[in-house]
Amino acid sequence: MVPIETRKLGRSDALLTKLGLGGAPLGDLFTCISDEQALQIQQVAWDSGVRYYDTAPFYGYGKSEHRIGQFLRQQPRSEFHISTKVGRVFQATRNLDTFDKGTWAGGLPFEFIYDYSYDGIMRSYEDSLQRLGLNSVDLLLIHDLDFWFNKTEARVNAWLAQLFTSGWRALDELRASGQIKGVGAGINELGMIPRFLDMVDLDFFTVALPYTLLDQDILDDEFPRCQENGVGIVIGAVFASGILATGPVEGAYYKYEPATAEILQKTKQIEAICQRHRTPLAAAAMQFPLAHPIVAAIIPGALEPEHVQSNVEHLEHDIPADLWVELKAEGLLREDAPTP
Repeated sequence: MVPIETRKLGRSDALLTKLGLGGAPLGDLFTCISDEQALQIQQVAWDSGVRYYDTAPFYGYGKSEHRIGQFLRQQPRSEFHISTKVGRVFQATRNLDTFDKGTWAGGLPFEFIYDYSYDGIMRSYEDSLQRLGLNSVDLLLIHDLDFWFNKTEARVNAWLAQLFTSGWRALDELRASGQIKGVGAGINELGMIPRFLDMVDLDFFTVALPYTLLDQDILDDEFPRCQENGVGIVIGAVFASGILATGPVEGAYYKYEPATAEILQKTKQIEAICQRHRTPLAAAAMQFPLAHPIVAAIIPGALEPEHVQSNVEHLEHDIPADLWVELKAEGLLREDAPTP
């Protein structure tokens, strides 16, 4: 095993392997996987040198945390970093006939309410420790406080107000006491990073969609502001939720929906350039965001152990500099985008 490079995450004390493992698929996102398969995925990641694992109560309504905890409890605690999230509180569903699993093909029979209050965040944190079977996590993120899930300005403002006037005190206390190493926020879309930075003292963001081979508008204002403030970034969806791993095939997903004809065409053009330079599209997708100086890690998920192994191989693939030059010359990548 060749050790994976570690990088400091923003203003936190966390040193993360630049390749982590995203835990959403372990919660049965779109597809059910067995407990045995979930353990195999994590074992291959561990054997490959991955030492950063990301999960959330929302992933499979607790299932991802249970599975990741089952594996990490068997590893030396000093050898890995784990992040989970707050903002939802779960309780057992009372009616299995009407229970809505959402996007989770399997998951557990628990339902949630949003809660960004002091008590809600502390309960979420303690519940996560119970599900994980660990006495600590390294990083906590404010989860899904955005328009992607909350739809309207009124709702987003209400949760931001609850966080600012109540919940932030919990996160600040946990960080100040050393129970966690850093506080972040999960971002699905443009526009929320400045609102968080104006309101609370974050160490990092996990950016799920706005920075990939297909999207770089976040370079206009939001990444520069993070860089000015020493705020780090973890990239949570290097494959844009699918298409940059599968390629522009029929039924490919982009931003968790079937890709449009425009996105399919752009991906096809990018893939053609990658092929000319003998580089897998997935390798370019993984290595591109890591070239930005504030990006500490990427956390692709996996449905099979082989996916983890291929991710490690793509991370190590030698990509010619001319590939990036051609992508920019063809207008497929921003001129100001840092490249490996």
